Formats: sequence, structure tokens, C-alpha cells
Amino acid sequence: MMEEDHRVAAPAVAYGARVKRDLMSIEEYLEFEESTPIRHEYVAGEIFAMSGGSRKHALIAGNVFAALHAHLRGSPCSSFINDFKLHLDINESKFFYYPDVMVACGPQADDRFCTNPRLIVEVLSPPTERTDRREKASNYRQIPTLEEYVLVAQRTAEVTIYRRSEHWAPLILSSLEETAELRSIELSLPLGQIYEGALVHPPRVSA
Repeated sequence: MMEEDHRVAAPAVAYGARVKRDLMSIEEYLEFEESTPIRHEYVAGEIFAMSGGSRKHALIAGNVFAALHAHLRGSPCSSFINDFKLHLDINESKFFYYPDVMVACGPQADDRFCTNPRLIVEVLSPPTERTDRREKASNYRQIPTLEEYVLVAQRTAEVTIYRRSEHWAPLILSSLEETAELRSIELSLPLGQIYEGALVHPPRVSA
């Protein structure tokens, strides 16, 4: 049986241009990230520059983070927005990603990155959607502590929730009247709140 490849299949599309240099060790990558204003994701020794997101992407991610941060205040869990790295170790390959929003509970072994997320949220965009839906989804599911993976669309009001307890079967919500039940942190989050200020199809104004 062929071993599953957990590397990103199309990194140039997902991450932007590959940085042309020799393979980097983890410590070299971490030091490099501290010295550059551009974020890079690390895929089995290769690094890929991340492009900036759109205004809509920033609004949606910010709305989700604000709701999680307020909900988790005083709990042993913390929410992180997209400047905190996630480290994965899969089949002897090392990965560092920057999830849009992430929740982890308990102490972190290293202040530079997270290894024990309970919830990951990715806001989809044209350059990253394929990777978020396929390669990252596959890799994230290998994290023992991860209970939910959530994808939030930009072009239309659509939220997809994958839960470990439901064998990662997708639950798709597509109405602003619906509510996303984030069971991993016991939070009910209305889609209207997720998309506040970033409606794809705002209501028409009568003349």
C-alpha cells in the first residue's frame, strides 16, 4: 500500500512563491521567521511566503477571534489569531502553519508555536481554498487534541464544521439565520455574527 503523502500538493498556489533556498531545519526556520516581516509556512524543510489577506478575510477572521476570545476569558483555553504558528509532526515530516484562528487549552510547551489545538478555523480565499479543504484538512486530523475544524467561506455565507466525534463528516451551514455550534469550546456562534460587516450579498437599499 502506498504511504499517504501529507505534504502540500500544490504549494506554489496555496502559499505564493516558494523561497528558493536549501532545505531548512526547524531551528533555522524559527530564527528566519523572527528576522523577516513576511510570514512563511514550513513544509518538510521548504518554506513558502504567505500573501496578505483581503479586507473581507480580515473582518471575518477578526469577528471569529473576538467571539472566541470573549467566550474563553477566564478559562484554561486561549484563542490565537493568524500570527501564532501551529507545529505538526506527521510521518517524520515537520510542518508549521499559521491558522487564521486557533484555540488551545492548557500550557504550551513552547512560546513560539502551538502543538495542541482543540479548534482550528480557516477563512477560505482563492489562493488557499484547495489547500485548506484538502492538504491542511488531512494534516490537521492527525493532531490528537483537535476536536473541530471549521472552514468559513468569503464569497458566500457558508460555514463547514468537521468534528472528530462525527468521523470528520462535514456539516454545512449556509444561512445567516443559522448558528455554528462549536462544541469543542461550548460556544454557539451565529453566522450573522461571523459575517458582520463582511456580507457577501448585502441587502439592497430602497430608492
